[in-house]
Amino acid sequence: MDELVTRRGSLVRLAALVGGALGAGAWKAGTAEGGGPAAVASGAVKCVLTPEQTEGPYYIPNEKLRRNITEGRPGTPVTLRLSVVNASTCRPIKGAGVDIWHADAAGVYSGFDQGAGNRTFMRGIQRTDAKGVAVFRTVYPGWYQGRTVHIHVKVHVGGSVVHTGQLYFPDTLTDAVYQKAPYSSRPGRDVRNATDAIFRNGGKRSLLTVRRNQTAAGYVGSIVMGVTR
Repeated sequence: MDELVTRRGSLVRLAALVGGALGAGAWKAGTAEGGGPAAVASGAVKCVLTPEQTEGPYYIPNEKLRRNITEGRPGTPVTLRLSVVNASTCRPIKGAGVDIWHADAAGVYSGFDQGAGNRTFMRGIQRTDAKGVAVFRTVYPGWYQGRTVHIHVKVHVGGSVVHTGQLYFPDTLTDAVYQKAPYSSRPGRDVRNATDAIFRNGGKRSLLTVRRNQTAAGYVGSIVMGVTR
């Protein structure tokens, strides 16, 4: 099972106090003047400062730069819209590298689990656009023993890792998705958000805001990640 890690930097620790009042995925652009940690503390600038969480044992560096990471593997389609903003000013960060990886519908990680077949499915990197948004096409992750459903994420800015975390789904949505194939062939997931050791340390602020996709099958999940530079 993943081990807990401490959060990086005093600003991120401050986020646990300041950001807790904001809903997951919600953010408000503050004044362009007087940014920095003091402005966050005073409330002049308000962003979601996504808490640091463990990288976990399944990270592979230097993955493919691509939007579609499914490689044809089955599952309920999910489009991820992951926004990266400066935690002090709430301004979008263009050109940040957003790196994600997660289990497939069967709960298997590419490159590690027996029968994975290759090292690349459900892994990829995208650069944020002028609005600070990186978009991925993937499938709803499957569960594996000891963890709630999640997606791993790293954010790179200027060649440095500025955020390592995990993204989560509402349990009620997971329950609905898992009633259908291919997930229904693996009943009995053993951990939900509230009982997950990693989720309990900041997971509420890492919940994706999820809606049905209006133009295609599946869902769209989004979140704004405030990072320090």
